Amino acid sequence: MHLKEQWRSFFVPLVAASLGASILGGCMVGPNFHPPQPTTVPPAWVGVEKTPTEPSIATTAQPELTQWWKQFDDPILTSLVDDALKVNLDLRIAETRLREARATRGVVAGGLWPTVTASGGYQKYHMAGVTPGNQALNLYQAGFDAVWEIDLFGGQRRNVESADANIQAAIENIRDAQVSLIAEVALNYIQLRGYQQEIAIAQKNLISQKHTADITHRLLTVGFASALDTANADSDVATTESQIPVFESEARQSIYALSVLLARPPGDLLGQLSPTGSLPGVPTQVPAGLPSDLLRRRPDIRAAEAQLHAATAQIGVATAEYFPTFSLTGALTWSSNLLRTLWTNASRSFAAGASATWPLFQGGATVSNVRLQEALRDESFITYQQTVLSAFQDVENSLIAFAKEQQHRKLLNDAVVYNRKAVDLSLQLYIAGLTDFLNVEIAQRTLYSSEDALMQSETSIVTDLIALYKALGGGWESLPMISTQGNVAAESNRNSR
Repeated sequence: MHLKEQWRSFFVPLVAASLGASILGGCMVGPNFHPPQPTTVPPAWVGVEKTPTEPSIATTAQPELTQWWKQFDDPILTSLVDDALKVNLDLRIAETRLREARATRGVVAGGLWPTVTASGGYQKYHMAGVTPGNQALNLYQAGFDAVWEIDLFGGQRRNVESADANIQAAIENIRDAQVSLIAEVALNYIQLRGYQQEIAIAQKNLISQKHTADITHRLLTVGFASALDTANADSDVATTESQIPVFESEARQSIYALSVLLARPPGDLLGQLSPTGSLPGVPTQVPAGLPSDLLRRRPDIRAAEAQLHAATAQIGVATAEYFPTFSLTGALTWSSNLLRTLWTNASRSFAAGASATWPLFQGGATVSNVRLQEALRDESFITYQQTVLSAFQDVENSLIAFAKEQQHRKLLNDAVVYNRKAVDLSLQLYIAGLTDFLNVEIAQRTLYSSEDALMQSETSIVTDLIALYKALGGGWESLPMISTQGNVAAESNRNSR
């Protein structure tokens, strides 16, 4: 018999018997997973304005969240987001975890297939009284051993199902990392522009206060002002000027944060971002959709559902331990004292069989393991419910903050208009000698405070809108899934050459 025929005589019966056993073992113990249905899904968002009362409102229209940051029409922000999505380290960590989940699935799925082991050996030995004289005997051996554990009750298949769910969870975690990254880049950029505008406001008020201080000094020389007036005026100048380094520090730290989000040293973006820029405007309408849409849109909810699926499948893995395991075994060996006759039919031997094992007593370990997996499943379900409720809260928080901050801004804008009039009138009256300097000082301080508060409110409106986009789960839909097949470290090494 030729070697090819010997291989066929060994593997074909084993494969046929194993496939037959697999067909018979089509059942899987343990509960089947069904996507959870949250018990409390509000019909509409409480914070959506029913009638327009502000220049920019949230509506129930279907949101366009694919690349929401482009709605700000800021090329620098768009460029920063695009670069961050390519190189951010947190995102790359999430990608490596997807590779880990896929590799784990491959390890688990290997249990569904037979294991085949090849062996070979050579011995040279002398047996007293058996081999003539001092002549030594040679022994050549080669062979294959195969074992196939039949997944009759589906324990291995449940394990693969759990691994598949973990892969889906890893994919959703990448998407969630993208959503968080885009929002983080946008927030730091808007805060940077807000601090730069606050610096500009402080500098403008500083010029006005220096002019007022100069007036008090000139009036002092002619006896129409007191030293107290000049001291108070100089104090206002110094106080306002002292705020500028604080804003500069905050602005610089925002640039550092953006640089790190782009996987670059903190100072790399100073040249690009240090020039003062304006805050982007907000769209007139911000579609929020319906609460029920959120369940399919937010990646963290989808990841929690996938983790619940993985935990449910593990109950089946544990339940399968109640039942016996069946294995098919086979061995094909050749042995000869001559190498040239090793692969002949006379040197061949084979064995095939089946075995079964059934753990009859394990001190309650199997029962406890099933209970453990059920408890872990229940914990995953509660986590899913918490994730859903937190998502609803995130959206409502952002909606109410966005709406109320616009009201706040409107009132602050009115305050700025009145305070500017108060500064002009008080300064005219002071120069005319009709009021004391205290009124001028109060008016200028109040004006600077209200202008600064107005700029902070305008910044908050944009950051609240960013928070809303993030809460709605926007930013990952049209982004291509970044390749997770390669080795990140190896790619980095190649790129550095």
